[in-house]
Amino acid sequence: MITTDFANGAPCFLDLGAPDVPAATAFYGAVLGWDFESMGDGGDMEGGMFRSDGKLVAGLGKLTEAGARSAWMIYFKVPDADAAKQSVETAGGTVRVEPMDLEDWGRMAQFSDPLGGQFAVWQPGKDSGVEKVDEPGSLSWTELYTTDAAAAKEFYTSVLGWQYSDMDLPGGGGTYVLITPADQPEERMHGGIMQMPAEHLSLANGKPYWHPVFNVTDCDAAVAKVTENGGSVQMGPEDAEGVGRMAVCVDPAGADFVVLKPSESS
Repeated sequence: MITTDFANGAPCFLDLGAPDVPAATAFYGAVLGWDFESMGDGGDMEGGMFRSDGKLVAGLGKLTEAGARSAWMIYFKVPDADAAKQSVETAGGTVRVEPMDLEDWGRMAQFSDPLGGQFAVWQPGKDSGVEKVDEPGSLSWTELYTTDAAAAKEFYTSVLGWQYSDMDLPGGGGTYVLITPADQPEERMHGGIMQMPAEHLSLANGKPYWHPVFNVTDCDAAVAKVTENGGSVQMGPEDAEGVGRMAVCVDPAGADFVVLKPSESS
């Protein structure tokens, strides 16, 4: 499970790059019940923070990178963003955004793994990350779809020190790799890696990508809100034994995410 007592290597923040910030605030407000807090003067809608029950759950900014798709970016906690950059380059990844300070809040950088999966790191200053996780309306899991799970495991171990365990999917559906931060017990698992052929990764033109899983109280109701508000559904809703009821969704701008009603035993 994800907690706000962030271990090194654990997801601690996420933000959405959206071409239309007001549209994104309306969509996620309807689907997840989020409120939006603009960071601009005079109600500027270029970016801000999503809150659930008053607690910070995610960031939102205007997508400005030429040719980039709207997508969620997941940030993993590191003790040193500059050291993470060196590890990324040594392991064959690339730097998308050089390490930079965000005033005294913390230091961040964005990278791509060797196969193209984009992620970010956060070196906390006075801000450690989101304030609500693993509850309805907040992040509960992170997931990488990739064309080469073995290569991904090697890379992220080098950069973030993760440890792994494998789980066979039902019906001969392959192997799902479970991720736990270094030196943490398995109950601190925070994500998974799923290997897929490139043709199944059409959202990113065949390249790997990360997406968030959001906890909801009613998966089917959340999916209904997705479609009512201009989004679409890639998979589900369906039940996963021991996990819960879930659906893979896409917002109106093309950013993908999962909604999950956890099972009572999960």
